[in-house]
Amino acid sequence: MPVSIPAVQRALAEEGLDGWLLYDFHGSNPIARQLAGIGPETKTTRRWYYMIPAAGEPRKLVHAIESFNLDHLEGGKTIYSQRDTLASGLKSLLGGAKRVAMEYSPRNSI
Repeated sequence: MPVSIPAVQRALAEEGLDGWLLYDFHGSNPIARQLAGIGPETKTTRRWYYMIPAAGEPRKLVHAIESFNLDHLEGGKTIYSQRDTLASGLKSLLGGAKRVAMEYSPRNSI
């Protein structure tokens, strides 16, 4: 089941954060996958991002090959296909946010 956007936004506001950026690549982030409602049976091979701002509508950034991966989640969608469009898409997705939550794991072990 996908994350409750209003609950996350309340928590972000309480912590003084501008948003929470969920990210996954090849199933490397089970926390993000669970929160995004992507089960272990769903194979993903491209990077995807889901930005939940402290206020406003969430936004998605997905690869053209798997542009459907986050269609079940609310929010606008941007599609990238190359490294330069990924970089510009991330810049747009973050929208000038200064303090953003993300999962962290030493040596990228998640």
